[in-house]
Amino acid sequence: MHELSIAAEVYRTSKDAVAGHGGGRLVAVRLVVGELTAIEPELLGFAWEALLKQSDDAGARLDVEWRSARQHCAACDAAKPRGEGTWLRLCPDCGQPLTVEGGDELDVLSVEFEQDGGGGHD
Repeated sequence: MHELSIAAEVYRTSKDAVAGHGGGRLVAVRLVVGELTAIEPELLGFAWEALLKQSDDAGARLDVEWRSARQHCAACDAAKPRGEGTWLRLCPDCGQPLTVEGGDELDVLSVEFEQDGGGGHD
């Protein structure tokens, strides 16, 4: 389950951001995940909870924003739907190669935290 290593890296990145603003306790982290990253959001959520369970940040939310990939045919100048469970790289209508756009995102969008004695965010 590579979601645990992804969760650990998101946690490290988030804690670094909080430390850069004087420190504090994580409240929420907003993350964008593309479908081509092979990350399962539900498994990532379980890994996040397990990772933070014994920490001072236990209970911090991981909000995942899912981004779909899109297929486009330049010859037809049209978006083409993806077949269930596959990325067919040829246009089903004209047979020309398709381009895949997006879906590879994996970015921390925001970190919300409580500073010692107050609230904060990054």
